[in-house]
Amino acid sequence: MKKFLIVLYMMLAGIVFIGCTDENKTKELGPVISEIFVESVIGMRDDFIRGVDIGSIIAQEKSGVVYYNFDGEPQDIFQTLFDAGVNLVRIRIWNDPFDEFGNGFGGGNNDVATAIEIGQRATNHGMGVQLNFHYSDFWADPGKQQSPRAWEGLDLTQRAEALYDFTYESVRQIIEAGVDVWQVQIGNETNNSMAGVIGWDQKIPLFRAGSEAVRSIDSEIQIVIHFTNPENPNNFMTAARRLQSGGVDYDIFGASYYPFWHGTLENLTTVLSDVANEFDVDVMVVETSYVYTAEDGDGHPNIVPNDTQVLNYPISVQGQASAIRDVFQAVADVGERGLGVIYWEPAWIPVGPAYDLENNRLLWERYGSGWASSFAAVYDPNDAGYWYGGSAWDNQALFDFTGRPLASLNIFNYIQTGAILEAGVAEDE
Repeated sequence: MKKFLIVLYMMLAGIVFIGCTDENKTKELGPVISEIFVESVIGMRDDFIRGVDIGSIIAQEKSGVVYYNFDGEPQDIFQTLFDAGVNLVRIRIWNDPFDEFGNGFGGGNNDVATAIEIGQRATNHGMGVQLNFHYSDFWADPGKQQSPRAWEGLDLTQRAEALYDFTYESVRQIIEAGVDVWQVQIGNETNNSMAGVIGWDQKIPLFRAGSEAVRSIDSEIQIVIHFTNPENPNNFMTAARRLQSGGVDYDIFGASYYPFWHGTLENLTTVLSDVANEFDVDVMVVETSYVYTAEDGDGHPNIVPNDTQVLNYPISVQGQASAIRDVFQAVADVGERGLGVIYWEPAWIPVGPAYDLENNRLLWERYGSGWASSFAAVYDPNDAGYWYGGSAWDNQALFDFTGRPLASLNIFNYIQTGAILEAGVAEDE
């Protein structure tokens, strides 16, 4: 009786099954039955990016973290991500995230060698790669864009040459290692500065140098320029105008959009549409996330939630899935120039339980699986050197604290098919 009711329910929902062009999968057209409800996203292009940034993954695995599939079995996380509908992996790259004794600064210790290892695994599991150059020895964001130590003392011309050389050699090595590079990002959240220089007159030659390096290797690789704070009036249009007037050659205007910081989705669609329409470039969200629990999994305090943030979705797996889905829809609503969305660090889960903080600290220090190690103080004394520790993001992962995938991990499939709740299926009496 139960099987009959399931089939009847699916027929009423309009579900059909056909083979797709991917011979390893069968796509479902129409909603699938799940633990969460997701409306399919309307208007996505055929090549829409459904990405994740998992730069910390090698350090996590070295720290003993095990990831599971939906059947509760240990499985290579890259296979699990591919099965969940992910088609691109974003990898951050720092110039030299180690001290003079070889101790890593943390955050995944993401040098070029680490990027190659992550990129090979992504490629071997059928996913493309975006390389995200920070042009720093550690984290770069609007608040800090420190010069790589090797570039200190260089004038702007010399710095542009060094950036060209580093980009060219890094991309060349990564491609020669067999990595399927789709996109290269020139700088990370470069609103105010980049690579130790401040202001547009200083940044423009560096953007051009990075772009020229990529073009000289493979003109088919898409070039991304990345900014944040879409909620600030005219922020994105001003940036796009400066890139145009500076003669920067790029393909994609990339944005960070975190729902608890960056304003409304309607505004996001508007500002991305304005850039796409006026400057004839693709647009995408290269960083987003949302919380599924308010708990701290590893003993290191989390960034979200706090009293200064506006959370318009419940703190739950369903709330997380809805928040992600709506970002995808906001980008799709741009139209043909809306290229996709990348979820930031869905696998950055605890290396051990919160009650075992001392052992967690040893792992963060040894393998770089926390956001920063104490060794980072030689480079970033005022931030990492003071606040070093574990993951402030574990409650925004798409895996639970023990490595089991949440229902929200399947959002990359569900935005294509939709999903209806298991509660919609009648049980035998």
